[in-house]
Amino acid sequence: MSDVFAAADQKRVTLLALLNLSAAFDCVDHDILLMRLQRIVGLSGQVLSWIRSFLTERSQRVAYAGSLSLLIVLLWGVPQGSVLGPLLFLLYTAELFNITVSHGVSAHFYADDGQLYVNSLAADTDDAINCLQACVAAVEQWMRSNRLRLNPQKTQLIWLGSQQQLDKVTTTDVQLLNASIHPLSAARDLGVTIDCRLTMADHVTAVCRTGYFWLRQLRGVVQSLTSEATDSFVHAFISCRFDYCNALLYGIADSQLQRLQSVQNADARLVYGTRCTDHITPVL
Repeated sequence: MSDVFAAADQKRVTLLALLNLSAAFDCVDHDILLMRLQRIVGLSGQVLSWIRSFLTERSQRVAYAGSLSLLIVLLWGVPQGSVLGPLLFLLYTAELFNITVSHGVSAHFYADDGQLYVNSLAADTDDAINCLQACVAAVEQWMRSNRLRLNPQKTQLIWLGSQQQLDKVTTTDVQLLNASIHPLSAARDLGVTIDCRLTMADHVTAVCRTGYFWLRQLRGVVQSLTSEATDSFVHAFISCRFDYCNALLYGIADSQLQRLQSVQNADARLVYGTRCTDHITPVL
């Protein structure tokens, strides 16, 4: 987002692609991963043996209607939900950055969530699209050769920039591989809803909606809870959503901040049992 805002300050627009991989963690080839850990990362000896032991001899079965399927040995994949799994996946796909750099495209990857983006003047959006198309094609070819599968039908695109510059963008659908993708007005990326005009209004709406939902749930049981327990529930279900990626809220409109403040005020009143007519500052 820092790169996107910097481009907007220069009167440029940014085309962001949110990549979608099919069953990414389950498709990691153990032999390829271990080879890269040895040749590229430089692991060897006992450390490499530890990781080989971590990956191999895993099995799974399905339980249904009181019956168990046969035990199947897993030949591929890294375990999801583990600390090491996402890190191993990132090391497995680290070569992708060489591809994106060679095409002049910026990239960020958080485990199997990938973002590719390129910026240009509003008059040169065709060049940005061509650049992104070539990069995605090269990324897909690399993934195919490494037993991963990019899903272009579920890949999302969004143009980002100021309203004045976005009005100059005339491109409609963008062809990525075998899919024709229509750019969205807002997209959800790692739990943050990004709107094309960078106002963060959609994200604020989502946070407030979730906050009020949990407030309604807690009001039904608050009389059975201590203030300490209520405070813990409010922080666990509501306040944490305000804290998540809150640096992106810097500089947003006062009207949007007031919406968030209203939810926070309601949280405080719930914890301390104050009335709506009571002054909120001492409660906060």
